[in-house]
Amino acid sequence: MRLVNISFVKEGSVLARHIRNSNGKVLLGEGIVLNRQYLTKLRYLGFDMLFVQDERFLDVEINPIISDKTKEIVYDTIQNVTTSLEKDNLNPKAIDGGSVRNAIVNIIEDLLYSSDILSNLTDIMGYDEYTYHHSVNTTVLALLLGMGKGYNHSRLLELGMGVLMHDIGKTKVPKEILNIKGSLKKEEFEEIKKHSSYGYEFIKNNQDFSLHSAHVALQHHEKWNGGGYPRGLIGDDIHEFGRIAAVADVYEALTSKRPYRDALEPYQAYEYVVAQSGFQFDPEIVKVFTQNVAVYPTGSGVELSNGLRGNVIKQNKSLPNRPIVRAVFNGNEPLQGFIDFDLAKHLSLMITKVENR
Repeated sequence: MRLVNISFVKEGSVLARHIRNSNGKVLLGEGIVLNRQYLTKLRYLGFDMLFVQDERFLDVEINPIISDKTKEIVYDTIQNVTTSLEKDNLNPKAIDGGSVRNAIVNIIEDLLYSSDILSNLTDIMGYDEYTYHHSVNTTVLALLLGMGKGYNHSRLLELGMGVLMHDIGKTKVPKEILNIKGSLKKEEFEEIKKHSSYGYEFIKNNQDFSLHSAHVALQHHEKWNGGGYPRGLIGDDIHEFGRIAAVADVYEALTSKRPYRDALEPYQAYEYVVAQSGFQFDPEIVKVFTQNVAVYPTGSGVELSNGLRGNVIKQNKSLPNRPIVRAVFNGNEPLQGFIDFDLAKHLSLMITKVENR
């Protein structure tokens, strides 16, 4: 399979992976021939990247990092928590900690048994599902960083439960402020900033969550250099869970499409995180991030410095910025067959452009 921007998907292409909405419902199934109507509808829904079949990539599998079953469990959990809070007048005890724990256990198990975590951290989703998408992927990335730090299962569980609920305080922020798409006035931003403290109180007052988990909600917007909120903490005064969540939260937000802006390419978000080491982020957490997150996720369309174009087909765990690329074009002209370049061995070659077409 190959990842292609929907603008370059030709009518008659065959879908290589199910497209699902956040409820787990299949919108289009694997094997469907993509006609003009399907492509138009997918664009309308905000899907701009698709996995399609390509005979030159028959041996390339890009498996979701967490299973569809786990996604459904996590989504239901988020939905039920939000609904319960709304029905019970934002009562923190309305949060079902047991369901949150179960959701995190499922994610951890999927990560432990994933054959290639570097391949594809995020799924292809439209921006209509942003809240779900952000919560799930931020949690997955935070747990991946926790594993990189050597956390045991119980510590991963505490971290994951906190990250999945890290934005729960936004349920107490007026929706008319949350839904503002342009620049915020000072007083509006001050109101949004309160979500960290609201979330902390929600989680702290629920006996199913540890105080460590509550600190994720409180401190995920703190910055290593002291420029964050709500308390302006500096360095190690920030709980390690908060420092992990800060990296995961920002990376995921940057790589997610929103109604008012396009997503950054993963390599651009990666470079931002690295550039903010020692400023916005804990250098040690950034180091773990660079060791566990692919600069160019498997499937990404890239151009090499020799002018050949193709897709990343595999990662080099020890060199996340030097993947294996299968070239299938010379400029715009298709090659006869394909050529695989392991950039860990072809040191003179570089990726010069990311272009999924």
